[in-house]
Amino acid sequence: MDFTGFKEQIKQNFCLDLDSYKEKQLKRRIDNLMEREKKKDYVEYMGLLLASKETYEKFLDTLTINVTEFFRDKEAFTFFERNILPILIKNKYLKIWSAACANGAEPYSVAILLKELTPGCVYQIEATDIDANVLKMAMTGKYNVECLRNVSPHRLARFFYQDGEHYVIKEQVKQKVFFKKHDLLRDFFGQNYNLIICRNVVIYFTPQAQSLQQLTEKYKTK
Repeated sequence: MDFTGFKEQIKQNFCLDLDSYKEKQLKRRIDNLMEREKKKDYVEYMGLLLASKETYEKFLDTLTINVTEFFRDKEAFTFFERNILPILIKNKYLKIWSAACANGAEPYSVAILLKELTPGCVYQIEATDIDANVLKMAMTGKYNVECLRNVSPHRLARFFYQDGEHYVIKEQVKQKVFFKKHDLLRDFFGQNYNLIICRNVVIYFTPQAQSLQQLTEKYKTK
């Protein structure tokens, strides 16, 4: 089985379309995984993926690069807070989608800003990711110190409580974010959002998959 055949088997068995990912980067990551699992070819590795849920979850973790933190890229969040949110909160109700949310730091960061700017604002944040494991982590709302390096002492005291060496997001923020599994390249999109946040994920897609026109033609909203 060559790499093209491997991608086809992944699509047939897991409904995951790897053709929309940049092949050079994708192949390098998968080859590294095969080496770690001591599998000599794609046939052996596919057999392991089919037999072991844990191995497939590791495969997804590597594929999706679940690295993020609260208020990642401080300049971008400062601009968002000062220039975008004041316009959005003029609406009576906000519907927000955080796509490829990873461990939840991004949607929780937005929820914190809305708590600060508009305590009485009615809003809904949908946070989605293809990786079920990372979504479970997001729903617990428990983070190490490295994820919180851009959180001010004031925000840390107001919106988190300490649990040993970790910090946990408080319920007042957690209840504003709804998490669910979603594949950007396969599943239907929602509609009527006031804001869609999608950062550091489409860079791994092919130019065709990155195209908004291609997405809207191939995956029309319900």
